[in-house]
Amino acid sequence: MSTLEQQQLLPGVTGSAHCPVTKENTAAAMGSGDLPVFATPALAACMERAAAESVRPLLGEGQTTVGVRLVLEHTAATPVGMDVRCESTLTLVEGRRLTFSILAYDDAGEIGRAEHARVIVGAARFLERAEGKRT
Repeated sequence: MSTLEQQQLLPGVTGSAHCPVTKENTAAAMGSGDLPVFATPALAACMERAAAESVRPLLGEGQTTVGVRLVLEHTAATPVGMDVRCESTLTLVEGRRLTFSILAYDDAGEIGRAEHARVIVGAARFLERAEGKRT
């Protein structure tokens, strides 16, 4: 990462992601439960997307982030037809490790919160190491 990019990658960076609740991302469809409400795995993905997208423009060429930790509380159900909005805030930068606080809402209010950690990696090297597991 260049010096300019390091200066921009500071606590306070925010991001958001939206996810319409559809039959395909319900607990019943994803196998995480029996009910036709927004699935916790879908909420986790939306939260991670908010965090990842918030820092993507601040990374160096060939870099990306990967999720390494997610502590999530899914506190309210959201039915099909509503939208979920996740809002992330970068709270801590420790070298390549980034920590985020994330809140999730539907039209009726807060539905979840999480603490999420991502690590900055070189995309090509990361994929090379992952593919190396095949041998």
